[in-house]
Amino acid sequence: MQPLRRVVAAFLAAVGRLDKSLSPSDTLNRFRQHKWTPGDAIYIFHITLATFWLFVMQAPIILKLAIPILYVTALLIPFTSQFFLPAGPIFLYLLSFFSSKYIPKEYRPTPSVVLLPTLESVLYGANVSDILTRFTHPILDLLAWVPYGVGHYIIPFIVAAFIWLFRPKEALHFWASAFGYMNLTGVLIQLVFPCAAPWYELIYGLTPADYTIRGSPGGLARIDRLFHSNGYTAAFSNSPLVFGAFPSLHAGAATMEALFISHFFPQTTKYVFSYAAVLYWATMYLTHHYLVDVVGGSCLAVAFFYLLLPEELKGANATAPPGGLNTTSYRSKYEVYDLEEPRGRGRGSALMRDAEAYDLEELSDRESDEEMDITFRSPVVPDQPASAVPLIKSANGRASPVKKSHRHTASIASLIRSEDRGEEGWSPIGGSFAFPPPTPTRVQAATEEGKGARAS
Repeated sequence: MQPLRRVVAAFLAAVGRLDKSLSPSDTLNRFRQHKWTPGDAIYIFHITLATFWLFVMQAPIILKLAIPILYVTALLIPFTSQFFLPAGPIFLYLLSFFSSKYIPKEYRPTPSVVLLPTLESVLYGANVSDILTRFTHPILDLLAWVPYGVGHYIIPFIVAAFIWLFRPKEALHFWASAFGYMNLTGVLIQLVFPCAAPWYELIYGLTPADYTIRGSPGGLARIDRLFHSNGYTAAFSNSPLVFGAFPSLHAGAATMEALFISHFFPQTTKYVFSYAAVLYWATMYLTHHYLVDVVGGSCLAVAFFYLLLPEELKGANATAPPGGLNTTSYRSKYEVYDLEEPRGRGRGSALMRDAEAYDLEELSDRESDEEMDITFRSPVVPDQPASAVPLIKSANGRASPVKKSHRHTASIASLIRSEDRGEEGWSPIGGSFAFPPPTPTRVQAATEEGKGARAS
């Protein structure tokens, strides 16, 4: 349950950081106070490209007007604007992908059928994608289907959610920009340089292609037969980009996801790149891409990741907790005083640490009563009273009972080393504490008696 509690704590903190205002006047005030930079010229490109796709879209005028009206409305409301504004490149990519089918055929370049298999044979010495498709099996079909037919559409949302929960908002904006512009560039390349996928070669050979040919699910047709469905066959048959083999956006998305997760969560590096490697194989096994397409999509993802990576998200800032990059990273009391943190003692310790890291003051206070007892670090001398309280008598002559409250006070004080106490000029023993007089030895007692006799 500890990982679940950590996710819940991060979610509550992330919700608390959201701008919950619904007043458009707040957005207009921020717009007036915005200091324009040369980088803001990218929004001119966004508006121009979106206008072009809305113009070529063969849809009712009401739908054409509804798209920009709804988007502008979402930008005016602060609560939705904090999501829709950074996600602009992703929405532009989706608009470009689904509207590309409306481009008149006479304005489209002729699809290439021979270019990609020729490049693969020249660069790699063989048609690697063809070799991988010669042996098929239902288990291999399922292994390829999970990342290609399911993970490709779900994992981008999972990556965005984890970045939103556990990393600064600048990281989430970076994800939206890099992922959106990478896919948008891939779609534009596929429109300018249309190429046939391996499934076309298997069905039609190397005969010239035209835009009357419908798409094919390739190896995913076996998944439809396995589950007695028709989902992938219908989806790929109506694909807006039938000849969009190069670059592979499946490979590009997997590479981008692996780069992001390994950068912001370094402990997962070997797992996420293993997933990316399986997806690379799946794209060729399912006859949707050549190896050169996979390499092209991966290079495109690497280029956009490092070109758009902000300086403030490099190095140690990549793993900084949410709440702003300018804030000091969280350090527990064990790190401050260079002590080893105990493991497995108390169920609330991990949640306390996460609550403080994500600025959950209420949760931190609520769980403070369940924090682990670390009083064993107090420098208690064996065979000596653990406290001076039992030795202090009350007004009725009885020893005062030992109080069990404030059990953290002694432990926190004991965490501070003795040299730190001397440097800071304080001590847990106040000036009101009276030391008992020392007991004289026999020699001292005899000396004192002699002095008294001479005096008398």
